[in-house]
Amino acid sequence: MEKLVSRSLMLILIGMATAQNIQAGERMSMPTSFKKQTTGLSHVSQQTISVKGNVRDQSGEPMAGVNVIVEGTTIGTMTDSNGNFTLNVPSTSIKIKFSYIGYEDQIVLIKNNRNLNITLNENSEMLDEVQIIGYGTQKKITVTGAVSSVGTKDILKSPVPNVAQALTGKVPGLSTIQYSGQPGADDPAIFVRGIGSLDAKRAAPLVMVDGVERSFFRLDPNEIENITVLKDASATAVFGVRGANGVILVTTKRGEEGKAQISVSTSASLQKPIRLYEYANSYDYAVAFNEKLTNDGASPVFGEKILDAFKNHTDPLLYPDMDWMELILKPTSFQSQHNLSISGGTDRVRYFTSVGILTQNGLFRSFDAGYNSNFTYNRYNYRANLDIDVTRSTLLKINLGGRLEDTKEPNTKSNLFTFLTRVTPFGGAGLYDGKWIHTSPDNIGWDKGALENADPFECFFGKGYNQRIYNEINLDLSLQQKLDFLTKGLSLNIKGSYNSGYTHRKNRYKEIPYYTAHRDPETNELFFRKFREESQLYFEESTDRGRNWYLEGSLNYDRKFGKHQVGALILYNQWRDQYPDPAQFDYVSIPRGYVGLVGRATYNFDNRYMVDFNVGYNGSENFAPGHRYGIFPAFSAGWILSEEKFMKNQSFINYLKIRGSYGIVGNDLMNTKSRFFYLPDAYNPYGTSYNFGVDVSGNRDGATELQMGNPLVSWEKAGKQNYGLDFSILDEHLSGSFDYFIEKRHDILTTRNTAPNFIAITMPVVNIGKVDNKGFELVLKWNHSIGDFKYWINGNLSYAKNKIVYKDEIPHKYPWLYETGQSVGQPFGFIFDGFVTEADLESGKLPDHKLDLKPGDAKYKDLNGDNIIDDNDQCPIGNPIYPQLTAGITAGFEYKGFDFSMLWAGSGKVSRFISAGLRVPFGGGNYGLLQYMIDDHWTPETAETAKTPRFSGAANANNYTRNSTLWLKDASYIRLKNVQIGYTFKGEWMKKIHLKNMRIYASGENLLTFDHLKIADPEATDDKQFQYPLQMIFNIGLNLNF
Repeated sequence: MEKLVSRSLMLILIGMATAQNIQAGERMSMPTSFKKQTTGLSHVSQQTISVKGNVRDQSGEPMAGVNVIVEGTTIGTMTDSNGNFTLNVPSTSIKIKFSYIGYEDQIVLIKNNRNLNITLNENSEMLDEVQIIGYGTQKKITVTGAVSSVGTKDILKSPVPNVAQALTGKVPGLSTIQYSGQPGADDPAIFVRGIGSLDAKRAAPLVMVDGVERSFFRLDPNEIENITVLKDASATAVFGVRGANGVILVTTKRGEEGKAQISVSTSASLQKPIRLYEYANSYDYAVAFNEKLTNDGASPVFGEKILDAFKNHTDPLLYPDMDWMELILKPTSFQSQHNLSISGGTDRVRYFTSVGILTQNGLFRSFDAGYNSNFTYNRYNYRANLDIDVTRSTLLKINLGGRLEDTKEPNTKSNLFTFLTRVTPFGGAGLYDGKWIHTSPDNIGWDKGALENADPFECFFGKGYNQRIYNEINLDLSLQQKLDFLTKGLSLNIKGSYNSGYTHRKNRYKEIPYYTAHRDPETNELFFRKFREESQLYFEESTDRGRNWYLEGSLNYDRKFGKHQVGALILYNQWRDQYPDPAQFDYVSIPRGYVGLVGRATYNFDNRYMVDFNVGYNGSENFAPGHRYGIFPAFSAGWILSEEKFMKNQSFINYLKIRGSYGIVGNDLMNTKSRFFYLPDAYNPYGTSYNFGVDVSGNRDGATELQMGNPLVSWEKAGKQNYGLDFSILDEHLSGSFDYFIEKRHDILTTRNTAPNFIAITMPVVNIGKVDNKGFELVLKWNHSIGDFKYWINGNLSYAKNKIVYKDEIPHKYPWLYETGQSVGQPFGFIFDGFVTEADLESGKLPDHKLDLKPGDAKYKDLNGDNIIDDNDQCPIGNPIYPQLTAGITAGFEYKGFDFSMLWAGSGKVSRFISAGLRVPFGGGNYGLLQYMIDDHWTPETAETAKTPRFSGAANANNYTRNSTLWLKDASYIRLKNVQIGYTFKGEWMKKIHLKNMRIYASGENLLTFDHLKIADPEATDDKQFQYPLQMIFNIGLNLNF
């Protein structure tokens, strides 16, 4: 009945408009379809024929406003209110296309038939394609916010153990920075539209899996249907206090009615470090160390005998020359992924089940220490999603998912790669005849303490391992009840979720003896001295747990009145974390939680004009009563211009929509573990100890003040604007979007830096910071088919630049010393002004560097002109440490069963300091030396080509440890993130074994990297350059569908 009324109203309107247009001598132009086709009347020759006809829908109702066009021309017209049309065409051997929004196009060949009766079938896929949004879905063509998605097909192309790594370069506005490739600990940092606050720690987006806050890093990618990124205030306002940094929505797969569909996937991979540091051999090290001593006026420590032994390897046990990287690390490690999923159902019950296994081995070799201390990571994922139609109006959804993780790591995992940069190539000889050989200082005259810390086996061999077994279970129950008996389009949704995690840790350790090798001075016979006895096995275990729950209740309304579509949402939610993570929060014995209300109202007229209003009302435990709740509203609107009459008479644009939004979202977290910002002064009851009276032999426990409270502190707020354009042209071969955004964040939660030190207490949290952030996102997609050959090229480019508008800073003498006005993460340092020359010294014009400068030392610019190089000469240098520019390009083709795709991803306008451990020769003492330092350092012979200063321990503070443009590098990079080639088999033989589809493929990840940094990986900041190296992956796989 509603459809009949709607169609009748449309016919009346079109009839009135048609009558007016006929009187004016014009043809009527109406919205055609989402796939826009051009209409219009061109001048025709007199050799034309007249074609008449009528167009109806599947129910026999006449269709007004149907686009009737001669294919390949601009000759066209529209049906009237009765579905009739008349069209003059050049000849009888032409094709006429009929199109209307929400219906499948129909093409008819005109021969002798000049009276046509056409029936158009609905195309629900075109009109009803939905987009996941916060707490619901929306028709994609009516979305007015800044939203981007990536589907399961694109996610599964990357053979990575961590789902988040598969997003790099695929989602505009989303940047990922991966610092580590360690098995089970390779989570990347994720930012949506850059950094909007004062630091990166408070810039992480909210992640929701099936509508509940959960991590998605460890999900099996085969479980995932879609990952959606919400970027502007219109899209994130419903999350209120947690929406300031963007939101990532992960939707898992569900079953569909039909026979059981069985999918099996298996893959095997070899992993290889993208980049490892290259260290000097023993001879080059010794020569360089002697050079350093000579430069500092000291005597060389390595004599000719030792140098000859290092160079010629005459006695490798006493004078080792070890490549520790080669000895301790394997060239490759193994990884495998396997998954079995089954889906299907009846008209009443639908199901999706999945079981996945991931195994990942580490790079470290195994030695005979009685156990394997290598990195290993095994993960077992499971999921069962059920949809049960209890009645025709009642839907029950049950989601059960979880995982079991088994992780083994060396006890010294955090120090392994740091230690590898500190060791000398002659610090030990590895394992000889089952003995762990240290180098004796008696042999080479080296510092005993330095030698004891110069063997990487000291950090790895015999130090034991720890095992972490983690079990997590997630349960969601959702009941959706249609309330059409009250009013059509109304529904009730009740949801509850329970998440539980349990950790069991085991630690094993024992001391292993080591030996030093010696030769008898008279007989030259080799003998060993033993140090330390083998200890008993040390064992320790502990447990930890986590538990949280989530409740949600909502009323939804969605109804169409003719051309008017209206929707509304009212939602209440509550979340409670029973055992806060002590690594992230204080007061772990006190549960933390959120409570909030959500509202949404939407209006859509004829799929042309869209208006959305969203609001979140949230409460946070961090603020005092009276400041605890905040309202976060957002408004957005959209206009599909391609459905307007004035856009009809052209053939270039198929689809064009403009949209805009403005809203306010919030944040209630800081970059520390602090909670309850409003409480009176917090104390640590065991913070210190005191002596009382005359007995000073024992102390008494005493309390210390931790932080002052602030009862007036409230939300951090972000005002966000977004202006977007979506388009499709050239018969939809080229499509894309452009977004420009502005964010102004104020009342940022921080502490004052201008309080005097004698206060001796951490200052309270206040709302004083301000940061502006603006940028753009561009997406272009080209898709085309030539016969059986289908190809595509897609690209996205994102730019986000922030600026600190206000930060509480101590007064500085000079304007270049302030962080205010700079980007978040902006490096500061000295401006390198070349190497000191003899002419510089003779001129007497060098500023005072607080050092007796010599040729080959670094010199810096004196910015304030006081002829002294000190902290007042530091200024902003280079680009921020967080990339302002990110991009991704995908290309591929499909042809008769073959398929190929590749993804290039990169970042730009980003800088990295070389870590002090990678730029200070000998580690500032008796530690390791990288080969590039030897190749690039200054000597009188290399003065014209040198890239680093001379070797000098006395000049380390000036030459190497000072942050300057000498050590700040452009960290822009382009990486072949993924490449894949596959073949899908077809044939009658497959039916005999009930096989629907079989595909074999080979793929790779991180295969090529082009960058300027060279020394370290361009993604690693200076404090992350000793992490487990990032991996390139070589993978083969098989997919079967039954």
